[in-house]
Amino acid sequence: MHSFPTLRTPRGPVPAGSPAWNPQRASDMPSQRYRSAFDRVNIPSAERAWPDARFEKAPLWVPVDLRDGNQALAEPMDTPRKRRMFDLLVTMGFKEIEIGYPSASRTDFDFVRHLVEGDAIPGDVTPVVFTPARPDLIARTFESVAGMDRAVVHLYIPTAPVWRDVVLGRDRAQLWATVREAAELMDRLAGQHPATDIRFEFSPEVFVLTEPDFVLEICNGLTTLWDASPDRPVIHNLPATVEIATPNVYADQIEYMHRALDRRESVILSVHPHHDRGTGVACAELAVLAGAQRVEGCLFGNGERTGNVDLVNLALNLHAQGVDPMVDFSDIDEIRRTVEHCNRLAVPPRHPYAGDLVYTAFSGTHQDAISKGFAHHERTASPTWDVPYLPIDPADVGRGYEAVIRVNSQSGKGGIAHLLRSSHGVDLPARMRPDFSRTVQRSTDDSGLEATPKDLWELFTATYLTPGQDGPVALEAWTADVTADGEHRFVCTLGADSGPSGDYEGTGNGPLSAFVRALAGAGHAVEILDFTQHATTGGQDSPAMAYAECRVGGRVVWGAGRDTSVLTASVRAVLSAVNRAG
Repeated sequence: MHSFPTLRTPRGPVPAGSPAWNPQRASDMPSQRYRSAFDRVNIPSAERAWPDARFEKAPLWVPVDLRDGNQALAEPMDTPRKRRMFDLLVTMGFKEIEIGYPSASRTDFDFVRHLVEGDAIPGDVTPVVFTPARPDLIARTFESVAGMDRAVVHLYIPTAPVWRDVVLGRDRAQLWATVREAAELMDRLAGQHPATDIRFEFSPEVFVLTEPDFVLEICNGLTTLWDASPDRPVIHNLPATVEIATPNVYADQIEYMHRALDRRESVILSVHPHHDRGTGVACAELAVLAGAQRVEGCLFGNGERTGNVDLVNLALNLHAQGVDPMVDFSDIDEIRRTVEHCNRLAVPPRHPYAGDLVYTAFSGTHQDAISKGFAHHERTASPTWDVPYLPIDPADVGRGYEAVIRVNSQSGKGGIAHLLRSSHGVDLPARMRPDFSRTVQRSTDDSGLEATPKDLWELFTATYLTPGQDGPVALEAWTADVTADGEHRFVCTLGADSGPSGDYEGTGNGPLSAFVRALAGAGHAVEILDFTQHATTGGQDSPAMAYAECRVGGRVVWGAGRDTSVLTASVRAVLSAVNRAG
């Protein structure tokens, strides 16, 4: 038994009221140091519409990989990597892209200018630049956008009590004064760029921990100050900068703001969830149901700590529900390769929709259901995708079906049969599948490794095909014909390592029954219980497969044969069973 010296088995009391079936005990974890998020922010609205809402269209997606994502990298992107990321985002169809934090570094500023001076921003794409509420940094930010056709300048400041007290040292009035001064400066500087259509965005950082009435006061004040209108709306972006509550709490906060914001038709309500509790995607989805119209995030969820919300996951969740995500993910592997190159971070193999293994089943029950689902889908030619365990068709994102089913010691007969059929055209009869599955199970248990389609074919060949061609009982020569009275006659020469050998003849109502009688003359009692044959794919000269379940000397065994001649394949299948029984 392994020892884990730094871990301590919980030895505290079983909590009062716990049912007998739950013997969990109190641990030594200092959970009492933390407070429930439900106690921190009082959400005035008690009415909820979001639980009954449904997704009908995609929100405006805004990737922040080039700013928020880049800030979270151990090795921030240089200009070539940033340009490759930007070009990917444009190609995928994103229409608003946060391109940097130009006042943070010369690299960020130079990249914004690189896009402007290289005329790299398409006419229907709006770039977003990010700035804190400091006059010098705001001025530097406006320098960076000079010459753009359009831009969004994104202002942020922390607004939550702990940040106000500990980080900024300002009360609510002082903070609002800082924001107002920054917003007035932005308005003046925008007027100095008449050739650029500049709109404004505001983020009350750590919105989820800020008093709702204070957020509403600031946002409504900025809506008025910037004179927002339907044709020039302001963006109010409400971030879960540090995720601190269950997703329903965030949804309540967003719905309250959605209902309470002034000039609602002149406001784009945006969200920016992080993933500290592992529920960033759920928070974003519920926020959209609660009234959010715009979502900021990163491809594959890169970002500080546990990351920003994952736009790939969000968009393809909509796709899986029949809603057009309005962004192209038809080559998910190229998208992943590009993002991994730019971020120098690997996408995990179980990452939703994009990981190497997300369309792969090893479990026997899953494999059987998927195999039957594929067969049903092909047979019915239904326009609706309805294959068990696969929420979307892998082909939608550029994946093939080769890796959907893979075999190891956890796999079952359905998955093994599927791989043989899809990789080698071998369609095992249903009654034969458990027999071969036991062979594969022994092999994978012994090796502890995955069995590839090549491994399965080699196992199948050694188990069934080889005994029909090279075994203790050998068919050295044979002919089959029909007698004058219509009976089938089988004449053969048998060689055997032990037992009778020589020339034998049998007759019957078919060539196989005649072969069985010839074998009986040599002392091999054979009864064919089940027989199946089929052509394999690949053209006119492709081999046929035959499978025979036989009772041989009291044992029931399966054999298989393969040849361009259907009869030869059938004879070999019976002989395979004879040799396997011996």
